[in-house]
Amino acid sequence: MSSRILLVEDAPANIQMVASILKEQGCQLSVATGGEQALEILERVRPDLILLDVIMPGIDGFETCRRIKASNTWREIPIIFLTARNDTEDIVRGFEAGAVDYVSKPFHAAELVARVRTHLALDTLFRENQRLLLNVLPSSIAERLKKEEGIIAERFEDVSVLFADIVGFTPLSAQLSPSELLNLLNKLFSGFDELVERNRVEKIKTIGDAYMAAGGLPEPDREHLESMAKLALGMLQSIREVQTGFGALSLRIGLHVGAAIAGVIGKRKFIYDIWGDTVNTASRLESHGVAGAVHVSEAVQLRLKDRFSFTERGLTELKGRSAMNTFLLEGAKS
Repeated sequence: MSSRILLVEDAPANIQMVASILKEQGCQLSVATGGEQALEILERVRPDLILLDVIMPGIDGFETCRRIKASNTWREIPIIFLTARNDTEDIVRGFEAGAVDYVSKPFHAAELVARVRTHLALDTLFRENQRLLLNVLPSSIAERLKKEEGIIAERFEDVSVLFADIVGFTPLSAQLSPSELLNLLNKLFSGFDELVERNRVEKIKTIGDAYMAAGGLPEPDREHLESMAKLALGMLQSIREVQTGFGALSLRIGLHVGAAIAGVIGKRKFIYDIWGDTVNTASRLESHGVAGAVHVSEAVQLRLKDRFSFTERGLTELKGRSAMNTFLLEGAKS
């Protein structure tokens, strides 16, 4: 196991013994001889696991553990108490402080290695689960989902919603093999994902060859609409740079702003989604839009007209609702 471990121990003989055992396993070891020094080391180096004694000069192991677990930066690091304090009361205190395991001295080398291996493996699985969860949910929603029971649903009075669809994708897909098709979509959507992250908005989902994003949620942001306009223009530029061998690709993009409801649906396969008239209107603006252009509502144009250039398209009949005055977003003003 090639892992970095912090040993917090003040007895030289114990330090030498644990260091010998762990270095044989390929571990990188940092040593602190007290709780304060351990906290100082954590400011510089993030270990994969901490082995922590209880009786030490200065703050004891229980208090050190509580301080580590109180930190947003360090609280996920697994801590194993390695101590001669083996009364039931002490063991309970150790777990209550946030430790994942409790090993009593004197210990067997094989037992220590087995427990360290087990908790490193569990931590790796935990972090992978965290990574996968953050790939499908905004970070603040993922944290709430871990702590709260029941439905997560909120109404936002001011959000921007974007739909983008690849023009002529159906006939193009008939000319590509399955692997070529997926490689193309992966290349396009990975580029869109980078633009979403750069503009600090949220990807909501992909639906076939369509891409949906939103701004102003789950955390309110006064500049979300400008960020979404930059995202839309960036997406148009991004797709122009993709070569398929079957001619140039283009997008139809629709963008609208207004109120929406957002929340998490599903129990086995989570998705953070949004609903409401704002979403429906953005979708209609995309489907009634122009290839290679960003089709926006008058509400968008009124809020961004001082910073972006628009061409008025006039009254546009949108399916399922009355005609709207719409515009094409041309670019940012210098």
